[in-house]
Amino acid sequence: MAHALACRVHTRVNALYNSPLEPVSHYYYSDRLKLQFWDWGQDRAEDGHGLSPLLLVHGGLDHARNWDWVARSLRRHFHVYAMDLRGHGNSAWAPGAIYTLAEHVLDISTLIDVLSTGPVHLIGHSLGGILTLLYAGLYPDRVRKVIAIEGLGLPASHRIHKPAPERMRHWIASVRKIEHREPHNYPNLDAAVARMKEANPHLSDQVARHLTLHGTNWNADGSLSWKFDNYVRCFAPYAHMEDQRAIYAEIACPVLLVWGRESWMPDPDTEDRASVIRNRQVLKVDGAGHWVHHDRLDLFLEASKRFLLET
Repeated sequence: MAHALACRVHTRVNALYNSPLEPVSHYYYSDRLKLQFWDWGQDRAEDGHGLSPLLLVHGGLDHARNWDWVARSLRRHFHVYAMDLRGHGNSAWAPGAIYTLAEHVLDISTLIDVLSTGPVHLIGHSLGGILTLLYAGLYPDRVRKVIAIEGLGLPASHRIHKPAPERMRHWIASVRKIEHREPHNYPNLDAAVARMKEANPHLSDQVARHLTLHGTNWNADGSLSWKFDNYVRCFAPYAHMEDQRAIYAEIACPVLLVWGRESWMPDPDTEDRASVIRNRQVLKVDGAGHWVHHDRLDLFLEASKRFLLET
């Protein structure tokens, strides 16, 4: 009788993990902005032991719900949270701000202080990968492990690394241009989904629809527009590579750098910003571009669990 009850409980638990579970929405304040995060969690695992916090940080022009498949899997082992960066998802836009790395790291620091008194695990993609590495270097005692997907930073050839006068002129021109830019609307959901798939051809119809539904707002005329603030497109006119190297060198925890072999981002093995991270591993993924956690979810989850759970 006890064995049968245990089996039924175990079956219900497995059904919960494999069901289309929805996270709980919360808000917090940072730098006078109201920012959203999603709580996937439970405080204790099946064996009754406490779960360490894990924060997921998305990339530019993205949103927290792009992590849903990762969160559903990793919540078995961690208390998972996913945040909407300022200017993205359901978080507030920052009028007059320039969405610098420093401002984003400030928001992450504030949220981690809200969520936990102890060290956390971090997973970030693209811009989110940069931010998690920066936070780990600034507060090495607050981080257990980091997984950065395509998160070292823009290639050395990118215009953001040009001489200061050129960077400043380009930033001013970008802001002035966006001041006159009208939001791009899509006549229906299918059109917005098609644009999502154009950005990443690896996406299945199901995943593209999910990302679009959570990444758009409906307008009064029935059209859709993306949630992110267009001003996040303007890269701040400050040099970052030297600062990144200095901060990455302070990272004390193990780091897994994930790179898609079809990506336009730099290979970690040829990137000097990666070389200063002392305790690093590199995972190169075939059949994946910039969004490795979408393009090869199965492989990413397997590698992530192995890295995060090993002692």
